[in-house]
Amino acid sequence: MIQKLSIIIPVFNESETIISVLEKVSDVQLINNIAKQIIIVDDHSSDNSLEAITQFKNKHPQADITIVKQQVNMGKGYAVRTGMSKATGDYIIIQDADLELNPDDFNILLKTSLDQNAQVVYGSRFLKKQQSQVPLLTLMANRILSMVTSLLTGKKVTDMETCYKLIDRSLLQNIQLKENRFGFEPEITIKLLKNNNIHFVEVPISYQPRTKKMGKKIGVKDGIRALYCLTRYRFS
Repeated sequence: MIQKLSIIIPVFNESETIISVLEKVSDVQLINNIAKQIIIVDDHSSDNSLEAITQFKNKHPQADITIVKQQVNMGKGYAVRTGMSKATGDYIIIQDADLELNPDDFNILLKTSLDQNAQVVYGSRFLKKQQSQVPLLTLMANRILSMVTSLLTGKKVTDMETCYKLIDRSLLQNIQLKENRFGFEPEITIKLLKNNNIHFVEVPISYQPRTKKMGKKIGVKDGIRALYCLTRYRFS
């Protein structure tokens, strides 16, 4: 039974998209009348992101919105961990502050979790054909990382780097997360999936990829770090 979903939104210099994201997250009606807790972690943005977030909260006083202001830029992983510490929902999910993913897909993950009694559901961008072409470098990097994840865990994974990770919050109480940047994605994935008692499922989601010029921050160095994290945390 899922009564509340905690939605963690890490933000760093996303003033052009954050209001659109917050509107979409606020507007989506979750199945079974599941309540929403929206946790926004501003990772010391240098643009107008924090001001925009604050204005949005002030305009929506009835919504369950928590804003956390980081005093120093620490990275996505640290921001997500901070958000997790504020979460009160039965499950958590992460929403990036861009427009690559569609919050309407929350319900696909929630329904799968409920129907299949899955404690961990990942939204895979590569289980269906997308309307927009996925950049070749993004596609190849994710295929390699997902293949390595599958080999290390014995579970088929097609999109290890996906943002949409729906996780039973109780599972996180026994997992210590350390990565501050994008190494968070492989770290949490490998630490969850090496537990054979966890029921893991992937479902297809929509994906509208953005480029470096549009603000995408992850790069080649993060891919190399991801391979290191997968190996390190699998055997540590």
